[in-house]
Amino acid sequence: MSNTKTSAPDNTPGRAEDQDLGAAGSQLSTAPAEEIAGLPSLGVIGWIRWFWRQLTSMRVALLLLLLLSLGAIPGSLIPQTGIDETKVAEFREAHQTLAPIYDKLGLFNVYSSVWFSAIYILLFVSLIGCIVPRTWQFVGQLRGRPPVAPRRLTRLPAYTTWRTEAEPEQVREAALALLKKRRFRAHLTGDAVAAEKGYLREVGNLAFHIALIVMLIAFAWGQLYKSEGNKLIVEGDGFSNTLTQYDDFKSGSLFTQDDLDPFSFTLKNFKGTYEPSGPNRGTPRTYEADLLYSVGADGKEKKTTVKVNEPLEIGDSKVYLVSHGYAPVVTIRDGKGKVVYRDAVPLLPLDGNVTSTGAIKVMDGYRNAKGEREQLGFQAFFLPTYVKGNELASQFPALLSPIMNLEAYHGDLGVDSGLPQSVYQLDKKNLKGFKDAKGAQFRKNLRPGETMKLPNGAGSVTFEKEIKEWAGFQVARQPGSGWALAGSVAAIFGLAASLFIQRRRVWVRATPGAEGVTVVEMAGLGRSESAKVPEELGDLAGVLYEQAPGAPDPDDSTDDTTPDPQVAPAEGAETK
Repeated sequence: MSNTKTSAPDNTPGRAEDQDLGAAGSQLSTAPAEEIAGLPSLGVIGWIRWFWRQLTSMRVALLLLLLLSLGAIPGSLIPQTGIDETKVAEFREAHQTLAPIYDKLGLFNVYSSVWFSAIYILLFVSLIGCIVPRTWQFVGQLRGRPPVAPRRLTRLPAYTTWRTEAEPEQVREAALALLKKRRFRAHLTGDAVAAEKGYLREVGNLAFHIALIVMLIAFAWGQLYKSEGNKLIVEGDGFSNTLTQYDDFKSGSLFTQDDLDPFSFTLKNFKGTYEPSGPNRGTPRTYEADLLYSVGADGKEKKTTVKVNEPLEIGDSKVYLVSHGYAPVVTIRDGKGKVVYRDAVPLLPLDGNVTSTGAIKVMDGYRNAKGEREQLGFQAFFLPTYVKGNELASQFPALLSPIMNLEAYHGDLGVDSGLPQSVYQLDKKNLKGFKDAKGAQFRKNLRPGETMKLPNGAGSVTFEKEIKEWAGFQVARQPGSGWALAGSVAAIFGLAASLFIQRRRVWVRATPGAEGVTVVEMAGLGRSESAKVPEELGDLAGVLYEQAPGAPDPDDSTDDTTPDPQVAPAEGAETK
């Protein structure tokens, strides 16, 4: 009768058990052996070695990764100087007690702060110090062979045995062929066959850690050499990728102007359509910008269409369509009828229906009715779809019934003071408002084609029938993003391999027994507790049993052969 056993259900042998099993229980992973914690006894060198062991341990690497994730939270919640200095200034003004504390902690510039950089560098060093020895050890395991069978296979977590009339050499050859067919690395050593499988677990583990390093390098590279700029362009106008052309621009600390990709483009036309009715009335259906672009100084001009989330890619730069608005064409004449200003005036939207506001500034060439040099300023308020009785907001984003309200001022715009000011805002500090017949601020609503006469023969303003549209573009250069994506994908596959693939070993021993029969022993060992090792061993034993069937028990009165061996609890083991 066959004798089938398994040992205790814990498939994670302790250190004492590993020593009892010898080489069979060792090197089932590339994790470095733990050392008993204690104070170093070698002075400075001892402390350095102790610190290095702690830094390169897995628990410290996970702790640093957690700290890095926690450190990124304030970078997302608190305004950052490298992203939006205006919001930082508003935060400082609104929180005068917290702002100095945040300054000392570097919370307005998290990703370049000392503490965040320290965590980042320590994590980088920890991962490298963890990977290098594990990789070297794993290569050594791949170049070697599975360890020889332990002297007592009954100590292993999964074990089965039976007697057969087949010769030991036949059993071992059949076992060797079976294990190789099941993609085990197997070889014959002494009276047993040693086999091992599941190396992809360690490959996945190493790939996961290497992918983390790739992601860290890609992130650092992207932050140091990144650039991002915004540009508002009216239909018919162009853009050249130089620093002076941007409305605003920010970059990494190692970025130089030579890193800009040489290209230029012209906005030929912008098309926007909107839902005309229903609950989504006014929601954009299409945003498209038709461009003519060229690469380099002598590049051939090409046509393309940029849509939302469909940028134009040139070299390492991507040109995104990020905003849209209207630019009414305005003509301004002085008291003698001379044209002193004619241009499309881009106005900034205030809401989803493109209610817009802005400023018109006449800085040179204007003379008042007395012939004195003066500057003009107009506060503009534009509604693409005006509904009578509601002059505060547009009712639809398309140009169904456009109207523009203008407030007229004269005096000094302040542009010659040397202080920067927004082109979309009017500094009224040194300006005087034109007055109507009732002494109130002079303002008027204009429809396309209408003209507004300024008081006292000061001139006129014409809202031309032509209304252009403008598009806002963001030119972003993020080097290393491809490597970061590849690293994240590799990390996911590596983590999946390390979680779902189990590394295990199987031994088959065939030795001559009493009364001329052969005693077959099979045992399996896995790295962690799992039902897969006993199940797999039972499957292998069943196949091998068909090639080396059990011999009858000498005490049996019949010639019935033993049933297929099944993996059952060992002596003294608790069945689960």
